[in-house]
Amino acid sequence: MTATTPSTVLAFATGTVINTTIMAYGARRLLDTRFPLFRTIIAGAVGQAAASPIVTALIRGLDRRHDLTAIAWFAMLGTACALLVSMTALVLAEAFVPTGTVPSPLSWFGSVRSRIARTRRYWRITFIFLRRGLGPYLRGRARRGPGTPEGRARLARSLTAALDEGGVAFVKLGQVLSTRRDVLPPEFTAELGRLQDRAAPVPWEEIERVVRAELGAPPETLFAEFDRTPLAAASIAQVHTARLRSGEDVVVKIQRPGIQAVVDRDLDIVGRLARSLQDRAAWARSFGVVDLADGFAAALREELDFRVETRNMASVAAAATARGSDVLVPHPYEDLCTGRVLVMQRFSGTALSKAGPLIEARGMDRTTLAHLLLDTVLRQIVLDGVFHADPHPGNVMLLDDGRLGLIDFGSVGRLDTGLRASLQRMLLAMNRADPIAVADAFLEVVARPDELDEQGFVRALGAFMARHLGAGNTPDMAMFTDLFRLVARYDLAVPAEIAAVFRALATLEGGLTELAPGFGVVAQAQAFGETYLRERLAPDSLRDAAADELTALLPVLRRLPRRVDRITAAAEAGRLTLNVRLFGDERDRRTVTGLLQQVLLTILASTAGIMAVMMLGLRGGPAMTEQVTLYQFFGYCLFVVCSVLALRVLAVIFRR
Repeated sequence: MTATTPSTVLAFATGTVINTTIMAYGARRLLDTRFPLFRTIIAGAVGQAAASPIVTALIRGLDRRHDLTAIAWFAMLGTACALLVSMTALVLAEAFVPTGTVPSPLSWFGSVRSRIARTRRYWRITFIFLRRGLGPYLRGRARRGPGTPEGRARLARSLTAALDEGGVAFVKLGQVLSTRRDVLPPEFTAELGRLQDRAAPVPWEEIERVVRAELGAPPETLFAEFDRTPLAAASIAQVHTARLRSGEDVVVKIQRPGIQAVVDRDLDIVGRLARSLQDRAAWARSFGVVDLADGFAAALREELDFRVETRNMASVAAAATARGSDVLVPHPYEDLCTGRVLVMQRFSGTALSKAGPLIEARGMDRTTLAHLLLDTVLRQIVLDGVFHADPHPGNVMLLDDGRLGLIDFGSVGRLDTGLRASLQRMLLAMNRADPIAVADAFLEVVARPDELDEQGFVRALGAFMARHLGAGNTPDMAMFTDLFRLVARYDLAVPAEIAAVFRALATLEGGLTELAPGFGVVAQAQAFGETYLRERLAPDSLRDAAADELTALLPVLRRLPRRVDRITAAAEAGRLTLNVRLFGDERDRRTVTGLLQQVLLTILASTAGIMAVMMLGLRGGPAMTEQVTLYQFFGYCLFVVCSVLALRVLAVIFRR
């Protein structure tokens, strides 16, 4: 019996590792598809384990001294078969456990603690929802919601209580959902609107550490004064008053320590719940809960980065200054702003939510204030293209000098020139009561389906306008509910930018109704449209618009005569041609090329398989061994080729 020496073990281990690597690389290379590293290594190990038995079985019975050529050929065939085993393992793994459905084991070891914490948190959230009676909806057993207003109200109260108990991310989710009248019934939006941030203040020592880490010095060094008692505390940040060494009064918004990890963990849970609901429940698929969750996660992550809020504030302030707005926007001190600390101008005043007694004491006109605030937000939306997306009463201040100020720009909406132009056209068409023009402008704003009954949509939109905007009718917020139902009926997808507009208006409507009971937001918005129309039709505006259009048109007009001359000359000489490029888009070319390659590989695999069967069925021919002829050997080789090509096609299919 031969003794095993350490050098022999080392050589065997080294050879195994090298062979496994070759098998793994070869399998992935032949399949021409990227697979996770761990999965590829396992497939290589499977092929390596199969290689020795296959080669041994093929060369069994051959004379090691006289059949060297045959042994070499059969060893190569055995290696190819082992490589085929690795490829098969990869394809089967992709078929039964697609890439991405299970985290790679290589990542498990570095995140065991975080996974345990996330799992514990996941089960806690699930238990909260189950305790509130929402289990059937999470499991997808409830095919539809309650059919009565009382049932929907009870379900809305349960959902609100569950979100409130869930913590910061779920409270924020409820606040966002409370403004989505295009998604949820009125009972839900009303109940979710009661959610408020309620958070205990962070101890001063932790706040000081954040300031020191972000700004590189303690607050006493950076500021002339810094009040250690917070002015306000919310779930994400808390605010302190301070004074710069130059003498300006400022407020310092400081992010809560550790909130980033909490929000990331909760957003991961929100995403998992949304995907689970979309897979199990038809109502979740109809609402598009995964898209809602993704949009919410993106907005909340932006809110956690105070540099985004700094840029938002600067943009809104610049637009307001250029327009001469009567509603003030604080300016940030950008040299003192970081991802977790925001220093901005301090407004001296009272939040509109608490300013009722002050308004009465000063004898101010509530309707005038409401009209001013609405006009400001509408001009931000329609003219500036950058607007405050969360103008609730807590974010609006009544200043000591009687003016209004907007604060907290963590959520800001942006509209590009095309969307603003479409909104402006829709506003003007609604003032003219022209349903066709409204439909044209509206379809430029939303994402329309491939097949749309445009004529039916125009008729439905005309009926909607007659019901809400006709003579003698006073439009109210119920108009938005009917509009969203119309959008859902024709499968029109509202883009996130336009959803932010509706969210801002819905949020503003609640505050304005509280400020001035009986204030008609929609009627005043319609009046704004008429005012805007008069401004657009003023001589100066028309002259400026004509000058802008002519400036853009001049280069085209300058080139037009030469192009017309070339076209007529070519037509006269019989040389007028029309060039059409099929598959001009690179994506189309890639798609068609990929399909052709898959078809060609399928044909080649079928041909090789048929030839393999034919070769294996032949009798006679040159003998390589006593049992195998040369024809049979070629048949085995063709069978390997057939299997490789077929597996390559299957890998692409399963990977997609």
